[in-house]
Amino acid sequence: MKWIEPKKILKKLELTEFPQPDIIELNYPVLMCHGYGGFTMLLTPAPLHNSCMRLRGYGIHAFAPNIVPYATIEIRAEQWAEVIQKLISQYDYEKMNVVAHSMGGLDIRYAISNLSMADSIASLTTVASPHHGTSLAELVLNTPETLKEKLGELIDWFGESIYPGQKSDAVAAVEQLTRDYITTEFNPNTPDAKQVLYFSYSAAVGKGTKEPLNPIYRLQNQLIYQNEGVNDSFVTVKSAKWGKHINTLPISHLEQIEIQVSKERKPIVENFWKDLALNLQKNGL
Repeated sequence: MKWIEPKKILKKLELTEFPQPDIIELNYPVLMCHGYGGFTMLLTPAPLHNSCMRLRGYGIHAFAPNIVPYATIEIRAEQWAEVIQKLISQYDYEKMNVVAHSMGGLDIRYAISNLSMADSIASLTTVASPHHGTSLAELVLNTPETLKEKLGELIDWFGESIYPGQKSDAVAAVEQLTRDYITTEFNPNTPDAKQVLYFSYSAAVGKGTKEPLNPIYRLQNQLIYQNEGVNDSFVTVKSAKWGKHINTLPISHLEQIEIQVSKERKPIVENFWKDLALNLQKNGL
């Protein structure tokens, strides 16, 4: 048996004066908007629930609701707009900071530009949002028509089972995530609002990096790398940059929302969410 000095044992038992998280005071509350997909809803109350509770641990008013997981940007944006209006009315907020993961970033950009939400949103921070599309969407759409149709029906059935309030359309949503649609249709018709601050985080793991990746996502990570470059297994670094780019994270698409995070990598995820909150504070938000 290895001998451990008593002093080392006692050192580990020393109490920290303030063991709670630091208070990070923001001028506006935070709405956290999830992306495409609903399978993570089987693991947590909402895809961004764990991250939301982390922000609440810093004393931040944060909310992470659920909306339709499989639908077009326009439909999802309308639901987010309703959520924002409801929270502002219920809690008498002036406006909100929005933190959006993946497709959620496109939803909010649409809501700001086309649903008159600019005056209700102080800032938009996107995390691995495909602002220039993703070749993964194109790979999905290139599957045989019969298989694509059957998969679409299955996903729509699942989506409407977990969120019965809105008809799902998984294939139509994926079509809006292609590089061609985003760059030729969405971006030209979705200009930024001058009164909103835009920030973004990108991420890169797996192929072309030294960061680990769950083997389940290795193939798509490599295919995206061949088509576009380093990515987080869903979205490339280049595509995720919008507004002021804050940092490229060494964590995967699901790790960003605290899903499938190993014990060793948990501190990286924790530091990311704290950094995001501190960036809002630094910018007077």
